[in-house]
Amino acid sequence: MSIQDIIEGKKQWRAHVARVKALPPDYRIVYQEMQRYLFKVGPTDLSDGRLLPGIVDFFEEGAARGKGVLELIGPDVAAFCDDLIKDSRTYADVYQDSVNGDPGTAER
Repeated sequence: MSIQDIIEGKKQWRAHVARVKALPPDYRIVYQEMQRYLFKVGPTDLSDGRLLPGIVDFFEEGAARGKGVLELIGPDVAAFCDDLIKDSRTYADVYQDSVNGDPGTAER
């Protein structure tokens, strides 16, 4: 990774954070909980940069339509997140593979 890639990544992250800060307070709180959950449990490809901006897009559209955040995602934030990443490999999968002694699949 070059310095230019790092700088570009930081610019993109700052723009993303600015979009999150512009959300209505209830959306912002739920987004922050989702982000915390996904960073802890989340998919190994979270760093590819598509999931979190996609959530912000979804929230911006919901807020523009005057919907409450829980109307969009339901009452269980973790269940919503789990559904988003159900087909993704998670860090829990990697850990389980390493515990089971299957190092070849742990690196996927």
